[in-house]
Amino acid sequence: MKNIVEVKELTKEYKGIKAVDNLSLEVKEGEILGLLGPNGSGKTTTINCILSLLNYQKGSIKIFDKEMNPDSYDVKREIGVIFQEVAVFEELTVYDNIDYFCGLYIKEKETRKKYIEEALKLVEIEKYKKFYPKELSGGLLRRLNIACGIAHKPKLIFLDEPTVAVDPQSRNNILEGIEKLRKEGATIIYTTHYMEEVEILCDRIIILDKGKILAQGTSDDLKVLANIDEKITVETEEIEEKIIDKIKSNKNIDEVILNKGTLIVTYKKGQNNLGELIDCLKENKVKYTKIYSEKPTLNDVFLNLTGKELRDNV
Repeated sequence: MKNIVEVKELTKEYKGIKAVDNLSLEVKEGEILGLLGPNGSGKTTTINCILSLLNYQKGSIKIFDKEMNPDSYDVKREIGVIFQEVAVFEELTVYDNIDYFCGLYIKEKETRKKYIEEALKLVEIEKYKKFYPKELSGGLLRRLNIACGIAHKPKLIFLDEPTVAVDPQSRNNILEGIEKLRKEGATIIYTTHYMEEVEILCDRIIILDKGKILAQGTSDDLKVLANIDEKITVETEEIEEKIIDKIKSNKNIDEVILNKGTLIVTYKKGQNNLGELIDCLKENKVKYTKIYSEKPTLNDVFLNLTGKELRDNV
């Protein structure tokens, strides 16, 4: 597959601080790339540089094998951008909003009408096309926002947290719509803080922090890189600190966390971790209501790679 996006040695500084630090990445044709990172990791800055919305100090950016710059209008015609903040006109109906944004790229009236109907159908808001934005729920507004960004049938789509603060039904609809867009030939760069969405949608994942790539690969690749193999959860009424210290002494353990009656033990490796932990709890007369083992999730991997401290939203 050919590269749709090529970023080489990108560096963006703000007052001497590197928001993006010598970053290189590629996005293949037809793939959904998950771009993840904690607040302040450089995701938004990277995307804005790729879109030529920001100047940068160093590096090169190509889209569709063409150098990207602010006046690359032929390239921008093939790009759809759906930012986290909903951006529609309150005084226009659903249909007219999509018509306006599609009309920025598609001048032929009949073609535009066809594209608008297809966008309405994709996000399943056909019956709301005469409604005004203030009459829509949050989930419907999100779906309208997506329709406005993709109605002109872009080949490359940027989706920035499109499912924030929506109900489960709308979220499911949006995720299904994204899959349909890929099946129709779109290449998608997807950012979110919902790790389960990334596991469902994304072919490949890049984790950024402090403007650098910490890790990249499939979900399974990242779980290997994070060096955590098993997570055991114990629901217990009470456990003494000295017993927790005893559990921590196991050389295979990566981390032990006790939070409101739930003990979570993460292992780097081991063959019989569950059995050994049960034996330890029995020996120390620890009562528990439930114990179960599972493979680490992508969220566990993300926290393992980026750390668990709170980040400022900058």
